[in-house]
Amino acid sequence: MAQEQRTFFIDQHGCAKNQVDGELMVSLLRKKGYAPVFSADKADLIIVNSCGFIESAKTESLNAVLAARERYPNAKILLAGCLAERYAAELSEQLPEADGIFGNGDLAQLEKLIEPLMAGAHPVLVPAQRGVCGGDRDLLLSFAGAAYVKITEGCNNRCSFCAIPIIRGQLRSRPAADIVAEIASLVAKGVYEINLIGQDLAAYGTGADDNVFGQGRTCLPKGTPGAVDSPDDTADSPRESGLCSLLKAISAMNGTFRVRLLYIHPDHFNPDILPVIKQDDRLLPYFDIPFQSGDDATIRAMNRVGSAVAYKNLVAQIRSYFPDAAIRTTFLTGFPGETDEAAQRTQDFLRAIEADWSGCFPYSKEDGTPAAAFRPPVPKKTARARANALAAIQAELTRERLARRTGKIYDVLVEEVLVPPAGHDDEGLAIGRAWFQAPDVDGSVVIRYDRSDKAAVAAVQSGRLVRVRVVSSGDVDLNGDFVADSPLNATIAAPALLFAEDLTRG
Repeated sequence: MAQEQRTFFIDQHGCAKNQVDGELMVSLLRKKGYAPVFSADKADLIIVNSCGFIESAKTESLNAVLAARERYPNAKILLAGCLAERYAAELSEQLPEADGIFGNGDLAQLEKLIEPLMAGAHPVLVPAQRGVCGGDRDLLLSFAGAAYVKITEGCNNRCSFCAIPIIRGQLRSRPAADIVAEIASLVAKGVYEINLIGQDLAAYGTGADDNVFGQGRTCLPKGTPGAVDSPDDTADSPRESGLCSLLKAISAMNGTFRVRLLYIHPDHFNPDILPVIKQDDRLLPYFDIPFQSGDDATIRAMNRVGSAVAYKNLVAQIRSYFPDAAIRTTFLTGFPGETDEAAQRTQDFLRAIEADWSGCFPYSKEDGTPAAAFRPPVPKKTARARANALAAIQAELTRERLARRTGKIYDVLVEEVLVPPAGHDDEGLAIGRAWFQAPDVDGSVVIRYDRSDKAAVAAVQSGRLVRVRVVSSGDVDLNGDFVADSPLNATIAAPALLFAEDLTRG
């Protein structure tokens, strides 16, 4: 009698980089004959792909393990991800609810752990960190039509508040040819939107062992220790950044797609990418730049070298190229030593740059980071109040900037087609995103269409582009009317990838 196929459920936590790790684990397990399910009560194995970045995220991941053990006593539970990477030794003793622990340094090692785990052992495996984990992903944990592509791992910036170098290690960059090949593969399988991710895209190609273009460390500025001369160097021209060279390689690709850059550290933003983006409308003028503070003393305490003036000038430079650019940023409030005056300067800074989107978070004290020892601490209540004040400013800015988009027509990537309420069968509703809306973190476009219109029903499908005229705006989202099927669909490959929603529907 054939053995019944084993099933697994993956419980995702954390950032987009962690999502890519989750997708890689899904593909590895599928190759071993395991079947993914999207209801934990049907799973033989539950993987909690954890976040270990800040205290609230760590607590959420631990609670997920405890809840899984209580609700699904017969399932094997594997704690994976950043929390497992950072605290494997402690958790192997203090978290008996987890049947195994697996770090994220080398995801290919999962196959060494999975069979002992399922056989009843309690394995703990934290592989050595190497390269940037990659490989085929045959199922994406996102809405149809979009994918994340990781180009770096780890970070060398050493911001005083950040635990990422502790968790993910030193900066490593993927070879450019591998990135281009992965994008080409995804586009050939029907993915339209590519979101490039890494802890700091600006640092692409500058890691200690990076050789992303096959010519050594040619991405370092000339004269930097360890830099290797490039055949393209001239005496008078500045060295082209690795990110710029990568975008040029992507721009040289054929095909219909759009590329968004997520997370560029402001202290070494690559200005040479601006003309490259300007020349190819497939490269989106969307800039995710985590300024963290608008107060110079706080910026320096964060181990950053910029200033409020320099950061304002950077935003002005971007908007001189792209008046319609979308700017996303992040702020930490209540950083040790932040005064009321410093908090006010950050509020003034946010108003000055007029960000389209921002995340505002109270500071979280993280073990092993320099800032954990900084004094004086700011009361949590004060930090939350300052975050709320920034969020209120951002809400006003977002409303104003979204209002400017009314009356315009955009190609919108449809994410979800909603079931009409009873008695309103002809009123079609769908949710999608325009180019200035990144997945998961920004607002959406609510698409209205006539369900008695066969052409509209055929066009408004998950993973497809539709032309939408924006008729109104709100606090976060836009409302629009379907205009037509996008002509770009004619040049987008037929879908050949599974997405989480496909299995959910199945």
